[in-house]
Amino acid sequence: MIREILTCVFLLLGGVLTLVAAVGVLRMPDLFIRMHAATKAGTVGVSSITIGLMLHFDTLTVTSRGVLVITFFLLTAPVAAHMIARAAYRSGVSLWLLTRVDEWKAHGDNED
Repeated sequence: MIREILTCVFLLLGGVLTLVAAVGVLRMPDLFIRMHAATKAGTVGVSSITIGLMLHFDTLTVTSRGVLVITFFLLTAPVAAHMIARAAYRSGVSLWLLTRVDEWKAHGDNED
């Protein structure tokens, strides 16, 4: 009984966070903020869905694969988003008009 409740909670949480990531990609004003929304909420959403599946199936093979999926997402999504954002910044993608702090500008990172 408690396993089914936890499975539902993790699947619903993952679905909501994935929906938040999708809405963030559609509604945020610039590329950098969109990538932040997609990376953070997407990674936690996929991890929650995977935990829900691990609880539901409760086998060693599903659990080990689930741990690998979560590890893969935690290791690759933030690094990939950072690399894409840095390449976009260096290629001249403009920031949102209301952006107040540009930390990369102080380092001269926009120069080739």
